Amino acid sequence: MNSNFKIKKIVIIGPESTGKSTLGAMLSEHYRTIWCPEYARTYLTEKGTNYEYEDLLHIAKGQVALEEEYLHRLSNQSSSDLLFIDTDMYVMKVWSVFVFQQCHQYILDQIAIRKYDAYLLCKPDIQWEQDGLREYPDPLIRQSLYHYYKDLLMHQHLPWIEIEGAYEERLRKAIAFVDSFCY
Repeated sequence: MNSNFKIKKIVIIGPESTGKSTLGAMLSEHYRTIWCPEYARTYLTEKGTNYEYEDLLHIAKGQVALEEEYLHRLSNQSSSDLLFIDTDMYVMKVWSVFVFQQCHQYILDQIAIRKYDAYLLCKPDIQWEQDGLREYPDPLIRQSLYHYYKDLLMHQHLPWIEIEGAYEERLRKAIAFVDSFCY
């Protein structure tokens, strides 16, 4: 890999069922790159949805490891300089505090040390869909979680944008944003 080659990491966050995975897949197709899925989905599918506080630490570590794996894969391909990431430690922090009113120090440490280039914040303005893993269909809870994410992003220094509307509109807005600071 060329030493001048820097992978730009763009994180997609927001409440559950806001199209994060769909957007990640569409963006990776558009930019001919790969995207890192959310590790929690694999973990909860295997272990079940009756999770405890300690499970969130395992999920956080799994997410970090998965992200590192995808970064390694992309750097070996050298075909793209963009990696879209479905979820980061901000999501783990929100999830931890919302469900258990506490957060593992590991998650907070990872927020401080992991470096990203931008965020796409998905609004809860699309239909909530149950997939066996999701927990919060209530529109007020979804909106409250959305504002928690927005507040986190407003108090950090990286560029970010709100992604809203139908899937095609979300994709157009995300592409325009990524193009504006990457190319």
